[in-house]
Amino acid sequence: MCNKKVALVTGAGRGIGRTIAIELSKEGYNIALNFRSNEEEANLVKEECEKNGAEVLLVKADVSIFEECEKIFKDIKEKFKRLDLLVNNAGITKDNLIIRMTPKDFNDVLEANLNSTFYCMKLASRIMMKQRYGKIISISSIVGLHGNAGQVNYSASKAGILGMTKSLAKELASRNVTVNAIAPGFIETSMTEKLPEDIINSMLENIPLAKLGRPKDIADTVVFLASDKANYITGQTISVDGGMSI
Repeated sequence: MCNKKVALVTGAGRGIGRTIAIELSKEGYNIALNFRSNEEEANLVKEECEKNGAEVLLVKADVSIFEECEKIFKDIKEKFKRLDLLVNNAGITKDNLIIRMTPKDFNDVLEANLNSTFYCMKLASRIMMKQRYGKIISISSIVGLHGNAGQVNYSASKAGILGMTKSLAKELASRNVTVNAIAPGFIETSMTEKLPEDIINSMLENIPLAKLGRPKDIADTVVFLASDKANYITGQTISVDGGMSI
């Protein structure tokens, strides 16, 4: 068995997932790096992780499909023989007002955000229960806590993650597996970079710290929850939002 801890990060080819994978590699993890389509981006993340001494398994898969998730975990078991940390990060948005939102828009978002989290939690639990150790961290959203107009599908998916986190924490506690969630607020991404200045300013008015978060703020919270310092924390949702949810 590999002596280094192993982390699976879904949706790790870009954005928050990319930063999480890189920061975990700095902490001594080997990385199973999941991406859905852009192999060029994923390889760049792989290179960054390898610079930090990590062994990296690239796993191209659509985590909204259970059979593809099964292959991810099969590949992890074959290569690393263990899984210490699962980070459910993959997700999409298809925003619209409910009167314009199609059933497909609703279902696509739930499949990509909520179903994928269930699939990976289920498969990771099998390994971690047998090991009698593991940590599961899911990336939810401030929208899952408070809702947002035009995001009925997204808020439902992210709120669902919070419910699953609490339930699974109770199921796995006796096997020394902790399960937590992170609820980011407004985070600097390629999407926010394209927003008009007046929109950014209106967002900042609702944030006591008066600034957007960075992907590293989320990654640092993952690193903490994955560490031994968080061994007595389970079933919790940590808001990383500059005080927006106060």
